[in-house]
Amino acid sequence: MTTSLTAYRRAVSAIVSVRDLRKKYGQIEAVAGISFDVEQGEVFALLGPNGAGKTTTVEILEGLRSADSGSATVAGIDVTKDPSGVKERIGVQLQSSAFPENFLAKEIVDLFALFYKRRVDAMALLRAVGLEDRADQKSEKLSGGQRQRLSIAVAMVNEPQVLFLDEPTTGLDPQARRNLWDLIRAIRKRGTTVLLTTHYLDEAEVLCDRVAIMDAGRIIALDSPHSLITQLLGRGFSKPVLQQQANLEDVFLDLTGHALRED
Repeated sequence: MTTSLTAYRRAVSAIVSVRDLRKKYGQIEAVAGISFDVEQGEVFALLGPNGAGKTTTVEILEGLRSADSGSATVAGIDVTKDPSGVKERIGVQLQSSAFPENFLAKEIVDLFALFYKRRVDAMALLRAVGLEDRADQKSEKLSGGQRQRLSIAVAMVNEPQVLFLDEPTTGLDPQARRNLWDLIRAIRKRGTTVLLTTHYLDEAEVLCDRVAIMDAGRIIALDSPHSLITQLLGRGFSKPVLQQQANLEDVFLDLTGHALRED
């Protein structure tokens, strides 16, 4: 299949479509004319160093920030024309979520459902993210990993077509991190498209169907992790030291187990 035909089919089936998107802050062009598509049911990552334009791009797609020019549609909605309509079709998990104090976990899920004027089964959502046994615990008493899972449960109350995850495993221990990976895979199996940002490149390599690497507001590479690695090796790249088949995280998990440690 030719590259152009693949791109055409991807554009036709895209649930997120971005064309020549631009955003400037003063003289700084944070997003410099980027274009990409995300397919239905795909796990897709925006990668790049700090200041690359990832956050601005995602905020535009979430309807939280306006673009200077270009177009973006999410779940069939033009973000520039109907940002409120987009918010009804997406879920957003932030890197740091602030929940109201003295609310139980199940009460927080019900509270966010009210914002969408929906009635949900809070226990079913908590069960889906592995927090059923913490339903009657106050949010401020939850561990970091538990709060991340609660934030994902909250992001799922409106049955989103696209779930945005902002560095979902930052600050988590290895067990909690791997548990979040399993949760993301489970969400994807339900047909939900996942668009995430992360600084953990091993995470993107394991989870993502495709990644877009940004730098200075531009997309400088976009493909599957495997293809990008193959292209790099094809350019003659080699590491000075042969990589081991295991790393320290593998040792840690082998010795302490993969099960979550809940307080």
